[in-house]
Amino acid sequence: MQSEVIDRRTVPSWQSRVVAAYIRTVIRRRKWGADDLSVARRARRLLGTPHLFQWLSTRGLRITRVSEEGVKGEWVEPKNPNQDVILYMHGGGYVCCSPATHRPITAALARLTNCRVFSLYYRLAPEHRFPAALDDAVRAYQWLRDQGLPADSLSLAGDSAGGGLVLGTLVRLRDTERAQGDSVQLARAAVCFSPWADLGGYGVSEYESCAMFFRENVIEFARAYLDELSPLDPDALYASPALLEDLGGLPPILLQVGSKELLLDDSRRVARKIRQAEGDCWLEDTQDLFHGWQMLAGIVPEARRSLTQAARFLRNPSSCLEELRR
Repeated sequence: MQSEVIDRRTVPSWQSRVVAAYIRTVIRRRKWGADDLSVARRARRLLGTPHLFQWLSTRGLRITRVSEEGVKGEWVEPKNPNQDVILYMHGGGYVCCSPATHRPITAALARLTNCRVFSLYYRLAPEHRFPAALDDAVRAYQWLRDQGLPADSLSLAGDSAGGGLVLGTLVRLRDTERAQGDSVQLARAAVCFSPWADLGGYGVSEYESCAMFFRENVIEFARAYLDELSPLDPDALYASPALLEDLGGLPPILLQVGSKELLLDDSRRVARKIRQAEGDCWLEDTQDLFHGWQMLAGIVPEARRSLTQAARFLRNPSSCLEELRR
């Protein structure tokens, strides 16, 4: 099946314009720090959501923290969930944020899909460099499968660095299966919100129009995660799935990205390579929104619409394709 590009550009809401102006004024900067640790410290101060918003977003849901068998995270569960599970990987440039900071997204997905969501706490850089986050993500996937969860009941989702981590995890799992001579279904579907899929920044879009980041920031955050390892090093390519030649054998994937984001081209290249491999991938090139707008469900109307679309895709990717084509 071919990759589809869905253009969702409309006039941004006044709420999104206000938030974008705030981001440009308070968060956006040419340089985040003098070294890897200072980059991480600034990101940990500025990114994520306030504690009050985290709490408000999860009202009526059950939050259960997990720390076992080398897996850390939290379950976000509706009252009467179905048997399906979403494995969620948060963004934050691999240096900041947590399952708690991304509860506005995980809570919305839990409600909209009626699924249990396991939001992974993976180790952060620069204290834990690549491949620590990837190892943690693969371990969490295997932990869920070892509990008897079938692949067709498991979906993956993530935003920004977490979206890139979703793609890297699926490719690594695919490669492991291929090395063993197997060909199995990895998951029912995956959703990536503005995935950071090229840590070298080789194909960044018109970055001056991005409300949150400059091209220089890609290099700063990538160095904090990869250290001295080049993004083009064969050992590092799982961190930059947009640079991989083969993106075949993956489950159906939905990509959502803003039309003026720095990471727009990351999604375009991922979609193109999945199409070349005859995989199922749908790219939503949305209105002129800021990076990570899905975090503001309840504040920015576009966030609710995007998360509703993502939930429909996670529940049934095949029927969602028909809806997207209308």
